[in-house]
Amino acid sequence: MAVQQSQVLPAQFVQDLGQDLAKQVTAQSGVPVVSTGLAGISQQAGESAADFTARQDAARAFTTRQQSLAGLAPQVAGQDQLQKDAQTLAQQGVGSFQPFLNQAQTQATLASGLGTQALGQLGTAASTFGGIGTGATSFQQGVQDFMSPYQSQVIDATLSEFDRNKAIQEQSIRDQQTALGALGSGRAGVQLAEFGTGAARERALLQAGLLQQGFGQAAGARQQDIQNRMGLAQATQGLGSFQSGLAGQQAALGQTQQALQGTDISRLGSLGALNQAQAQAGLDATREAARQATFLPQEQLDRFAGQVTGIMGGYPAQFQSTNVPNPTPLQTALGIGTTLAGVYTGFKPPVQRFQNVT
Repeated sequence: MAVQQSQVLPAQFVQDLGQDLAKQVTAQSGVPVVSTGLAGISQQAGESAADFTARQDAARAFTTRQQSLAGLAPQVAGQDQLQKDAQTLAQQGVGSFQPFLNQAQTQATLASGLGTQALGQLGTAASTFGGIGTGATSFQQGVQDFMSPYQSQVIDATLSEFDRNKAIQEQSIRDQQTALGALGSGRAGVQLAEFGTGAARERALLQAGLLQQGFGQAAGARQQDIQNRMGLAQATQGLGSFQSGLAGQQAALGQTQQALQGTDISRLGSLGALNQAQAQAGLDATREAARQATFLPQEQLDRFAGQVTGIMGGYPAQFQSTNVPNPTPLQTALGIGTTLAGVYTGFKPPVQRFQNVT
């Protein structure tokens, strides 16, 4: 069977574009992907010199593309002055509470030391206060301890002066009796006896008054001592309340310190997150610039391939094939007869059947 085939080709410029695309795709497939400059690569163990040279060429081309794309490289906006001021103020605020805490702790330590000293003094006073007895006998015994050690000397001196004055007055009476000539008479004796009795009574009253005065002063001193000791007891009670309050303040100080430290931690965490986001944005911009420079040839080739494919779609290739079967003996004889007849009747072209094959 004889086969006849005809082919309709697209325009020559379309064929040239397709051939050029095929060459570029083949060439690009052999170029290594490098995302750093020439200084960032080095020959690896087992790498051939040709492969290393290819990577060097790719690195130089990457640097060239990166410079060419510098105007399109992503940029990250820096912090403005307000953000910088806010960050500076926030950093200055971290730990600013520490001096106040230190001062509060110092004051608490001083108060605790004074409290310990006061407790020692109150303990000494309490040991003596605990020996105070109750009742009249104990009170009198306690008063005796507050009697003036000079009281007996004062009483003796006072009585001596009283006796001296008595003797002077008695002698004055005798002198009067002598002048009247009544000395030694019964009336003179009665007068002297009455004077002696009154003087003795006054002397006893004077002595009793002195003793009562001394006792009253001692009793007042002892009562004042009891009040003082009661005041110490109240002071001890007040000191206990003060220490309880101091313990509460120290507990509150610890809680405040924890809260302030928690605030610092939160503030530092927020600042760290802002700085991290700023740094990450810079890294993302650098990575995007490197990606653009790295894959620019592939993206250009893909864009070129899409354009060529679109052009070739408008000029499809066409193929036509004609199948002519081999003649049988009968067809040959008939053909000869037909030929002879055609000589006489004129030539008629044979009917051909076409089949399009795309």
